[in-house]
Amino acid sequence: MNFETYMANRFRKSKTYKSTVSSPIIKISVSSIVIGIIMMLISISSSVGLQNTIKTKVSSLFGHISISNFKNNNSFSSLEPVKIDSENKSWESNSRIINIQYVAYKSGLIINKKSFEGVIFKGVSSNFNWNVFSNYIIDGNVINTSNELTNNVIISEYLSKKLSLELNQKFKTTFYKSNSIASPNERIFKVAGIYKSGFNEFDEVYFLGDIRHIQRMNKWKSDEIGNIEVLINDFNEIDNVTKQLYNETSSALNVQSIKEIYPDIFNWIALFDINVLLIIIIMILIGGINMITALLVTVLEKASLIGVLKTLGSSNNSIRTIFLINGTYLISQGMIIGNVISILIIFLQNKTGFIKLDPESYYISELPFDFNFSSILFLNIGVLVLCFLMLIIPSLIITKISPSESVKIN
Repeated sequence: MNFETYMANRFRKSKTYKSTVSSPIIKISVSSIVIGIIMMLISISSSVGLQNTIKTKVSSLFGHISISNFKNNNSFSSLEPVKIDSENKSWESNSRIINIQYVAYKSGLIINKKSFEGVIFKGVSSNFNWNVFSNYIIDGNVINTSNELTNNVIISEYLSKKLSLELNQKFKTTFYKSNSIASPNERIFKVAGIYKSGFNEFDEVYFLGDIRHIQRMNKWKSDEIGNIEVLINDFNEIDNVTKQLYNETSSALNVQSIKEIYPDIFNWIALFDINVLLIIIIMILIGGINMITALLVTVLEKASLIGVLKTLGSSNNSIRTIFLINGTYLISQGMIIGNVISILIIFLQNKTGFIKLDPESYYISELPFDFNFSSILFLNIGVLVLCFLMLIIPSLIITKISPSESVKIN
């Protein structure tokens, strides 16, 4: 152990040091580091958790990338079909694509004795990925569209309450044709499952069933569908994959990522990063300023000791190192406590979900935390380095203290 480390340890373990004027200031400074670390870790974990959860939820409902006919002109219904051919089947060999599913949409109206509701029927095929969507099922089961045509459908909890529909109950849906003169199509469906995604724009309108109903109503062939929904394994690659598929498809098809379809949602969650950055900057400044204050008070309090050390031959750099080591120890102490409390909060939230959110505003009912060890490690290293650098310049006050003046200061 060198001289500087030895002296810094003696400072911390000294009983008189713990009962001096600087003691409460040091405690406040350490507390500010603790609070700052908690705020930063909770902000980062919750921001990443919210972003990932919302991205997963929206993509599970509409896919990461949607390919449709340009003639649909952003209609809620699939008016013109997309033909399944060898070109889009070849996309399955793309390592970045995990699933290609065929769907179609058709607007309709559900009318019963008590109420009526405008709806959109989302027809799904046998290759629909139920892995994420099945988590939204609160009653009943997902439907099987791989065998014969089924009348079973999945409706939202919102629609079931609005229309007083229960599990296994049948209801009639009217689908109007593009030709207003022609008589509408009517279908009798049976409620096989009830879902609640928390995504109100979807829950209030959509119900899911067999795509073959839409194919028959639209007089399409079995290889004609409304949309191709593409699911990828890395959301960060969505722009690159969208561009690739756009270049590989004909000019008659419109290729859009979910970010382009719902720009408001993704622009909103992108703001989370800015908010987190502001919180990190503010917390580092507050913690750093408090540590600077503690350092200056400690230096002035130990002015006589500084004078003695200089008289005994210690250099300014050596004495500065003593106080910087002490300051780094206090910063590290606050960071360790802050990390332990933060990890405990994150663990409890992920287990119990005690922090609730308004699903109408955030699309989820509980605050999700995403704990990324590498990000947390880099944050801690960054905070430690920045706070240390902020202490270097104020520590120069030690060079201004002369042995003769130190007695007067004391």
